[in-house]
Amino acid sequence: MQEQQLLMIKYGELGLKGKNKNQFINRLVKNIERALADLPERKVNVSLGRITVPVLDDRDAVVERLSRVFGIYAICPVRTASKDLAAIQRAALATLSEALPNGGEFKVESRRSDKRFPMTSPEISKAVGGYIFAQTGDKYTAQMRKPQHIVNVEVRDEAAYVYCGSFPGAKGMPVGTGGRAVVMLSGGIDSPVAAFMAMKRGVNIEAVHFESFPFTSERALEKVLDLAQVLARWHNRPLRVHAVHFTEIQKAIHAVCPEEYGITIMRRFMFRLAEQIASRNAAIAIYTGESVGQVASQTLESMYVINNVTKMPVLRPLIGFDKEEIVARAQRIGTFDISIRPYEDCCTVFLPPHPKIKPRLAEAEAMEQNLALDELLAEALTRTKTYIVTPDGVTEQTDEFS
Repeated sequence: MQEQQLLMIKYGELGLKGKNKNQFINRLVKNIERALADLPERKVNVSLGRITVPVLDDRDAVVERLSRVFGIYAICPVRTASKDLAAIQRAALATLSEALPNGGEFKVESRRSDKRFPMTSPEISKAVGGYIFAQTGDKYTAQMRKPQHIVNVEVRDEAAYVYCGSFPGAKGMPVGTGGRAVVMLSGGIDSPVAAFMAMKRGVNIEAVHFESFPFTSERALEKVLDLAQVLARWHNRPLRVHAVHFTEIQKAIHAVCPEEYGITIMRRFMFRLAEQIASRNAAIAIYTGESVGQVASQTLESMYVINNVTKMPVLRPLIGFDKEEIVARAQRIGTFDISIRPYEDCCTVFLPPHPKIKPRLAEAEAMEQNLALDELLAEALTRTKTYIVTPDGVTEQTDEFS
């Protein structure tokens, strides 16, 4: 057979899904196809525990796309060879020469899933290593414990595969296998990381953002949509952002509620609205970027009082992270530099000097008796705008909640 250059995709924990494994793998394949859709067409192949993608002259572009597809653990550039020892040896030497052009330490590891091949795995490794030494003299040395590179040889039913090294994948589960949820997306550092963590576990997300124009600027909304564009690269499909008009609610809270309870009541409204938007979009959970003790609304007492307004699961993937860990993840996924732009979100409007850190549920409920809850929620939804966000741009979707 003619030698081909492919990318072999390893998918880690998907292989442990038992009878449901094929559902997860099929979703991963669809997500890979979607990620590569605007590149020259090629067929994604699935065969006995391996996914392969042909490489044209665009390997770097393909690897870059695949590195953001959740469910992929490693991306291995491979050479194919016919199931003939001489062909495998030549492919192994070419692969090692590319990985270590100036020589160095290596070992050969072989696996033989096609038991019809006449050599055992140790015999293949020995023959391939011997060939490399015979062809290169003392350029390379064997190192069994900590080699610079491992030459992997896999003899499978359809062909032999040879590869040396890999690119890291995003890991996790394919988006679309974990249900649908809404993420409360502010312009800060934490919530985009929470969105990323949701997607990493296969959750298909929609974002809910609360804006308080004119107290917050149009730049604050632009900042959130820019964050959504970064997240859309990981989402592997368009991401919808529901921008909720929150100004009248905040003005009403400020007018009738004690200022130390302002944040608590505000968050209770946010959760009510997030639940309604989730229900209208077949979502079954709410994600937030909260971390215990980080701010007044994130004490356990505050979370209990705020959570009380929704029956929907509220998931907090950053709950045990400190700020330094969250910042590191934000930098890694590409949201940090946007999050620190100096355009504040609605949480800074009417911010009290001493917010209540241990609110009481009965007190919060009594204060809300002075608010026209249903009318305020209905108006906020009616004035909500929905944006369709892709890595390349933003379009507005009108009349969704009117």
